Amino acid sequence: MTMPFYVSPEQLMKDRADFARKGIARGRSVVVLAYDGGILFATENPSRALHKISEIYDRIAFAAVGKYNEFENLRVAGVRYADLRGYSYDRTDVTARGLANAYAQTLGTVFTTESKPLEVELVVAEVGDTPAADQVYRLSYDGSVADERGYVVMGGQAEQLGARLGDDWHEGMTLTDVLRLAVRTLGAVGTDGTLATAGSEREIAPAGLEVAVLERDRPRRAFRRLTGAGLAGRLEQPRD
Repeated sequence: MTMPFYVSPEQLMKDRADFARKGIARGRSVVVLAYDGGILFATENPSRALHKISEIYDRIAFAAVGKYNEFENLRVAGVRYADLRGYSYDRTDVTARGLANAYAQTLGTVFTTESKPLEVELVVAEVGDTPAADQVYRLSYDGSVADERGYVVMGGQAEQLGARLGDDWHEGMTLTDVLRLAVRTLGAVGTDGTLATAGSEREIAPAGLEVAVLERDRPRRAFRRLTGAGLAGRLEQPRD
């Protein structure tokens, strides 16, 4: 009679966490930056059909890294949650905090009970009437939630890129300034995954970027994508 294979709970959780982290790190980074008029999302994504940044509700957006099919299922579930809550109660009852809590429960349950964790990391953001009222939540594969301020980097070499952003980002930046900073940060990672030194970042063409904003002053629906000539024009403007 063979003895059943045994793995301690600690080792099992560690293996699942390592598996999820490796899967997330293989994806291209997503950068989220606050600016004076709202919140900007940017990532390197040449696909025009498979989005990593999306609208969830009136003033709420969603960004993700990892396995596309897994975070797309989460996005769709988030849209359904928001629509149902807004229809059943009031549109103002749909908040980024409530959506983040719902995602955290799903991610945590899958991480602890399923054989494979979800290889995803998410940001749920809501633009407020003032910069102080903005909400940005970062959710990890295990369901943990962090309330972020100013900027967030997910996927790829997130820790190193986050350190770079911390040196360059400051409150009150304009949309053009944070857009250039985001693209410069994304370009710091080479095509081979290595980190470039400051000043030697590769250039990313506007066609290879996915960029969207939550604009504070837009009525009701705050989400807007930056594409084409509008995106290229902001990247090509000379610095002051």
